[in-house]
Amino acid sequence: MLFIGKYNLLTIERVTSVGMFLSEVEGEEVLLPNQYLTDEMQVGDTIRVFVYLDSEDRPVATTETPKIIRNEFAFLEVKDISEYGAFMDWGLIKDLFVPFREQSVPMKLGEWHVVFLYLDNKSSRLIASTKIDRFLENERLTVQEGDEVDLLVWQKTDLGYNAIVNQYHKGLIYHNEVFRDLKPGDSLKGYVKKIRPENKLDISLQKAGGEHIEPSAQQILSELKRAGGFLNLSDTSSPEDIYRVFQISKKVFKKAIGGLYKQGIVRIADEGIYLIK
Repeated sequence: MLFIGKYNLLTIERVTSVGMFLSEVEGEEVLLPNQYLTDEMQVGDTIRVFVYLDSEDRPVATTETPKIIRNEFAFLEVKDISEYGAFMDWGLIKDLFVPFREQSVPMKLGEWHVVFLYLDNKSSRLIASTKIDRFLENERLTVQEGDEVDLLVWQKTDLGYNAIVNQYHKGLIYHNEVFRDLKPGDSLKGYVKKIRPENKLDISLQKAGGEHIEPSAQQILSELKRAGGFLNLSDTSSPEDIYRVFQISKKVFKKAIGGLYKQGIVRIADEGIYLIK
């Protein structure tokens, strides 16, 4: 069978005036239109294509790379609004539909949203949704404490930032552990800091152990954020100036900013230190 909304490995069966027909092992066919054909493609070859539905809801293949595939999340832009819902740019000719019922807040033209792509059982159509919680699974965890994970920031809350973990779980990054600008749609690496009751995941952007941020470095980062990302202090500043701001010695200060520099969190210049954004 063809996997709609996913990549398929298909065999080129025949060439027609409108393109090549590809088949899966059970013989079901799908058209790869002329605009995607290359001189290297020959009957009998097996090729990897993405299969979705065209404007008439017929399966069609493409060699283009979509920005999202079925049962995954991505950050996409709203391209159009109609009386039925919104349409998002997912990198293909036909835009991705988000019905009003799947919008957690009404979408507007030009906005960017984190969405989930799924195959609707009633209509057999590919549909995107911004009701992210519904598609996250924490009952059966596939991660453990200390694991490095892929994160997609989805939502800012009073506690911090909700993030999608490995395209599957829900995690939380606390405000007091964030020392760079974060916003919905950011993709980055993180670490499972703690698994709380009900399998709630606390996520850290810093690796635990030898690479953790010490209290003095935490203090410097907090002041950097408060000051807008720049402090007029560096390893050449006087001990008095450093103590006046942080109540720590110059030795402790240099060790702290050196550790932050090695982790890629700050940039040290003659005029001061900058928070890397």
